[in-house]
Amino acid sequence: MEQQNMPLFYQNPVALNKEAHADMTVSPSPEGYRFAASTRAIMIATVEFFDAGRQFPIIFSASADGAIFPVALLGLEENENLFVDAEGKWNAQYTPAYIRRYPFITTDGSEGQTTVCFDEAFDGFNLEGGLPLFEDGEPTEKTREIQAFLQDYLLQIQQTREFGAMLLKEGLLKQIDAQANMESGKSYALNGMLVVDEQKLTRMADADLVKLFRNGSLALVYAHLLSLRNFNTLIDLKAKVEG
Repeated sequence: MEQQNMPLFYQNPVALNKEAHADMTVSPSPEGYRFAASTRAIMIATVEFFDAGRQFPIIFSASADGAIFPVALLGLEENENLFVDAEGKWNAQYTPAYIRRYPFITTDGSEGQTTVCFDEAFDGFNLEGGLPLFEDGEPTEKTREIQAFLQDYLLQIQQTREFGAMLLKEGLLKQIDAQANMESGKSYALNGMLVVDEQKLTRMADADLVKLFRNGSLALVYAHLLSLRNFNTLIDLKAKVEG
């Protein structure tokens, strides 16, 4: 991977190889979730809406290639994650899959194949008590679980991309600005957020709404809209941080 295209969190991804990494083990990071402590928003898949939407506001963002993806908002200002404390503990019932995936990731290989990679910068490798990734030259159960998770994640992200494309095609997104006003007198601007336009949704033809209902998209839309109430959660967490 080239440095300018490096995904969030990953510093030096390399391909996992049974010869080169025959003795490698993996453990949770001693630093917990500190690697995500300055992450204000994280991409999520549509399959996560019902869990993530109970705790985080879900908004939409355009990627570099113009695709529309949902993100869970984790903070009110840049480089802030209100769900990671000073000890690196994740203080929410749900952890987004993108975060759970780290330090592993897939890259595109030849003939449509994917390659499992890991971030060499991760500090949970080769610690005492770690789980081996290979035994007798073959992937362990831990490695097979990682591979299955990564493949499922790729599938879910593709489905999420299709959902975002549908919202864009149907013209259901609008841009909004918001401001969080704290009792301390401070305020935090949240500008340029993309959300579903409820008025446009209600003006859709009945046949189109039935189609959205039957393919599950309508449930996702309302999970997103309900999640916006969690801006109050962010404000409450920020108030605790400010003391």
